[in-house]
Amino acid sequence: MAFTDRSLPAREAILRAAREHFGADGYDRATVRAIAADAGIDPSMVMRYFGSKRQLFALAVDFDLRFPDLAATPRDQVGRILSTHLLDRWEDDAGLKILLRTAATDDDAADRMRRIFREQLTPMVAALTDDPDSAPVRAGLVSSQALGVALTRYVLRLPPVVDLSRAELIDWVAPTLQRYLVGSP
Repeated sequence: MAFTDRSLPAREAILRAAREHFGADGYDRATVRAIAADAGIDPSMVMRYFGSKRQLFALAVDFDLRFPDLAATPRDQVGRILSTHLLDRWEDDAGLKILLRTAATDDDAADRMRRIFREQLTPMVAALTDDPDSAPVRAGLVSSQALGVALTRYVLRLPPVVDLSRAELIDWVAPTLQRYLVGSP
């Protein structure tokens, strides 16, 4: 979505108000009307600039995947530790699910998702590998696995993936992440 310089102050005011409301009230209780009132604009402008409450949320809220420090983790366990961590994050954070749903259809939200994984995951992966030049590719592959599991389990709710117990899912995903993190290509 392209915006003019004139719209920038209104967009920034909406984002500030949205961060406050989503942070204080959560996604479900925060309303577009209240966000617009705090931003000093008409609610229709929120829709004009952001399309929907979901898109606004995806752009307004800061997402920290809080990756564990795997540097001290035995190398043969990093895939399992990261698989467990990612599953915890997806299960505990409704906002990540909203961001994933939104990123599938909204370019700004997709860019946000790319930035989150690039800025938060790539440095962690770089610290694990003996070949730092491969870190972006490795991080991209870890992202593909993490996002694919999240999409099929929490958004599309594909029965075979949803039906797996937590331990079973970790058993399936951990070896793949292990290879992406520290294995040979």
